Amino acid sequence: MALAPGVGVGFARGDDRWSVATADPVALIAEAATADAPRWVWWGRETSDLLAGLPIDRCWDVATVHRFLHGTWKAPISVIWAVLQGLDPDSLPTMGQLDLLDAPVDEGDRDLPIRPDGHLRPEWIAGAFAETPDRLATWAGLALDAMGQQVLLLDRLPDPDRAHATARSESAADLLCAEMTIAGLPIDVFEAERLISASAGRRPRTLAEEDEIRAERDERVLSKLESSQPVNLRNPGEVKAMLRRHGHDLPDTRAWRLEQLRATDPLIDALLTWRKDERIATTFGWHWLDEHVRDSRLRGEWASSDGAAGRMSASAGLHNLPSTMRPVVAAEPGHRIVRADLGQIEPRVLAAVSGDRRLIDATRQDDLYAPIARALGVERDIAKVAVLGAMYGATTGESAGALAGLQKSYPIAMGLLEAAAESGKAGRDVVTSGGRRVRMWTDPSTDGDLDRAVSVAAARGRYARNAVIQGAAAEFFKVWAITVRRRGRALGAEVVLCLHDELLVHVPADDADDAATMVDAAVGEAAHYWSPEPDVRFVADVTIVDRWSEAK
Repeated sequence: MALAPGVGVGFARGDDRWSVATADPVALIAEAATADAPRWVWWGRETSDLLAGLPIDRCWDVATVHRFLHGTWKAPISVIWAVLQGLDPDSLPTMGQLDLLDAPVDEGDRDLPIRPDGHLRPEWIAGAFAETPDRLATWAGLALDAMGQQVLLLDRLPDPDRAHATARSESAADLLCAEMTIAGLPIDVFEAERLISASAGRRPRTLAEEDEIRAERDERVLSKLESSQPVNLRNPGEVKAMLRRHGHDLPDTRAWRLEQLRATDPLIDALLTWRKDERIATTFGWHWLDEHVRDSRLRGEWASSDGAAGRMSASAGLHNLPSTMRPVVAAEPGHRIVRADLGQIEPRVLAAVSGDRRLIDATRQDDLYAPIARALGVERDIAKVAVLGAMYGATTGESAGALAGLQKSYPIAMGLLEAAAESGKAGRDVVTSGGRRVRMWTDPSTDGDLDRAVSVAAARGRYARNAVIQGAAAEFFKVWAITVRRRGRALGAEVVLCLHDELLVHVPADDADDAATMVDAAVGEAAHYWSPEPDVRFVADVTIVDRWSEAK
């Protein structure tokens, strides 16, 4: 489909193309979506934004599937089409293109969307497709053609069925992202103002007053110094020198290192407090509140994949709210928040995608690290660090000895990680179990520098071994999220936050218990749809709260 408010909607199915002129095409789609459940195909986010909130669950977003197939962050329609047609993306035409040194280019009939050279006409991409209902039908037909070509590409992947399923779920996840972008996250503005005031100081009325408040914040640290020598607390080098003069000769000023000295030195206590306050002031302070919070909703741009391993991403600090600011996320009157967190998701995903029977057996426990610890003959915490280290490429420290035990006890799972690491080291892209391409990188600075080349290769290896698991976990999470979106519709439930392995669902208070049950059941439904191994058990911690900070 292709639609334009005030113009109409264009449809394509098979070889048929038709259009309906209407001032409110969204209402027409809503009626059709309620009466029927086709798989809607559209070009990208511009359409998702128009359809947000409609009961559409089966869809195909051409731009989202392109990112999935090619491991890219963003790609305009012109590039997507060029890639599908085997055209050089560097030869894309531009609107009003004219070069007196070049020979005239035959641009063909401007009423047609495709130029004689095979590229899409930039004027159509820029909006000419929406000038008439008939053009909308033509544009919808091109989206359908693009989907057909993407289907052929998916068919060539090692597991076509899983790749097709992932393309569908990723498309639905992008529609969810459009809805979260528009609806926003419920915020208690009064609580936000209170917490910002406590950390960043009063709301400044002028730039001069802002500088004054900033100096007051700094003075709470500088007043602990015996010397009056000026120090820029935002310069790590100057902070390190300040601490050296104060009797602490440290290799760096990382928080974990300073925390060990906090109880014994008021200066370090003040410095660590200042850092937290400074982060609120600069990232989640008055400017953040004024720019991103409207009508008691925090709004940022959500994306269904980050261009790396495929995790969902968001702007406006939605993925980075510090714990001290979580009290501001609060249910609206008459509502509750269902908070759900997937438990030990990455090792459970490792069991699913590797098919390692012993690791699959461990997932049957609420705490899978307990049986792993018994198998390795180590403490539970060491087993946990070893498993995470295997997935993140951390092979030193107290868990190093347990890694050898992992390789012996869980050879299939460890073999999958090692194979991914070797591909990464060699600079070869890796592919998740669902078919997402995760691109590796090259570093020109390694030319002629063997040590640098070895270091870069090792970094790629660590990244790749984690990407195949993190990417697969992201795919599972998104299946869970869209399942909650679909199942929660009857309860008035609204997915308002997706944070790696955590969901926040805003729901009418009277339906909170049913919503919590639904969210928990959706884990099993998502696993049935997604997991390559049906015996792998996935778990979630589900609680009902009024504020995000109340969840443990």
